[in-house]
Amino acid sequence: MQMLAGNSGSKWWNRVGVLLAGAALMASVGCGGDGAGASGASLAVSLTDSPACGFDEVNVTVRKVRVHTSSSATEDDAGWVDIAVNRKINLLDLNNGVLDKLGEVPLRPGNYTQLRLVLDPNTDAGLANSIVASGADLETPLVTPSAVQSGIKLVHAFTVAAGTRVDLLLDFDACKSIVKRGNGVYALKPVIKTIPFELNGIDGYVDTALLNSGVMVTAQQNGVVVGATAPRPTTGAFFLARLPVGSYDVVLTANGHASAVIASVPVASTTSISVLSTAGAPIALPASATNTVSGTATLNPPSATEVAYVQAQQTLGSGTPVVTLASVAADDSSDPAGAYALVLPIAPPLLGQFSPALPISLIAQPGNTGLYRVGA
Repeated sequence: MQMLAGNSGSKWWNRVGVLLAGAALMASVGCGGDGAGASGASLAVSLTDSPACGFDEVNVTVRKVRVHTSSSATEDDAGWVDIAVNRKINLLDLNNGVLDKLGEVPLRPGNYTQLRLVLDPNTDAGLANSIVASGADLETPLVTPSAVQSGIKLVHAFTVAAGTRVDLLLDFDACKSIVKRGNGVYALKPVIKTIPFELNGIDGYVDTALLNSGVMVTAQQNGVVVGATAPRPTTGAFFLARLPVGSYDVVLTANGHASAVIASVPVASTTSISVLSTAGAPIALPASATNTVSGTATLNPPSATEVAYVQAQQTLGSGTPVVTLASVAADDSSDPAGAYALVLPIAPPLLGQFSPALPISLIAQPGNTGLYRVGA
């Protein structure tokens, strides 16, 4: 992979200023089919989502979910167990922990080693899969690979015991799943992982003055985004739902504003919820001027299925977290190929340490103001 950041050649550090481009779509999936008999075993399916960056709608038409006991079974082999869904869903209606139950079906006890999510392809008769860009009224086709017709293969093995129900939840990452190809064409490159189904997470409010600035909240570990959400459009409430047990740095970003980090936020169990702020004392971000880092990032050798991504990270100071503030897919249809641009704030980031006693104090960190690590 080759990368050029701004005018600094191969340098990784640039004094610049952020357009948040990080978000994730989350989906929970189960399956169904033809045979639990009297065992009482079943598999349940639900769908949830985190917002996609730069879109008002992300629509997918789910035809069915399929499971099989053999990891090598092809789409035409016997033994598949299906749950029929057959409906179009705007994933962005399902953020902040909201679930859309796709169905539940009896299932024979046993070990299942293959899971597929099957989408309908777009046809001349209508747009099964589409996007609506932020602020636009036009529904634009979302080009889907041929794999959606046989099913998107998901890596997740599970065991169903007699008399029990298994719930599966899938995380559908929109920012990495929707790629702009140029000339207004958007393509689906599914990036999906299995996440815990239990309802736990991180709760809070942002100042409603930020709600028209593309504000985003992410839960990170060592700069890796584990969960993401956007606040509710009227109240500023946010909920980072269904996180693996652990400690997180919660990062808040908004266009034209300084970023904020609340470090060491605990998620102690599969049912615990940590609260960062209240409606009466929401988190505010000060306004900030911005600058841009741009360049190209290309794959060598080129790939018909993979895409190069560029992200900007920042260290807030000695002994403080490394966090990701922006991420964007390089445009492989641009001239030159692989063009990207990240708009980043110049103002000092804010840092606070988690405390169950609210409000949490956020203090400006001038040490690395405007200094970012850009990686492809």
